[in-house]
Amino acid sequence: MTSTFPNVSISTERLVLRPFEEPDVPAFADMMNDELVIAWTSAPQPYTEAHARSWITEQAPAERTEGRGIVFAVTEFLTQRLVGIVHLKNTDWRIRSSEISYVIAPWARGEGYASEAALVTARWLFNDQKFERLELRTAADNTASQQVAQKIGCISEGVLRGAWIARTRTDGGPWTEVRTDLIVWSLLPEDLEGVGDQLPGGFTSFGDWN
Repeated sequence: MTSTFPNVSISTERLVLRPFEEPDVPAFADMMNDELVIAWTSAPQPYTEAHARSWITEQAPAERTEGRGIVFAVTEFLTQRLVGIVHLKNTDWRIRSSEISYVIAPWARGEGYASEAALVTARWLFNDQKFERLELRTAADNTASQQVAQKIGCISEGVLRGAWIARTRTDGGPWTEVRTDLIVWSLLPEDLEGVGDQLPGGFTSFGDWN
């Protein structure tokens, strides 16, 4: 029998992490066409609303129901505006381990939202779901993602050489694929002790999503 995560929403003082809904399609498509998202993800480009609708209505729900992970839409608590996405993937139910990835919309960067969303997801994974390990992989030159990993208490474990294909372009020219290294980070439950005390948006609650 395949294990699955419950269909939940998670809240902090500033954010709500919830399942994606079809009205999120335009904002999600717009976010995925940002240049930094193009550079550091493998999402198709250009990212159309058809891509977004397929992800939101088919692929993301299947991640949870088929036991591979869970996908959260990250929204502002006050405005309900889409801030980004947090994705738990490659979940191993026997060893209680999963891998986290995240994307933040360009308008929301610099507010600490990535760290806040990743941290509350890690706490939920460890405290409520009783997982024992969370893994994060960042491209060698993606310093912003590496800073998030450090802020939430991750430990760098090593480098996977030539393990990722990033995208780059010069002076607005065409995108070119470049091979790059991946830095592997891990987070264990004990690593969270004292983490987040200086981060905005404390952990509040989680509950069933209806």
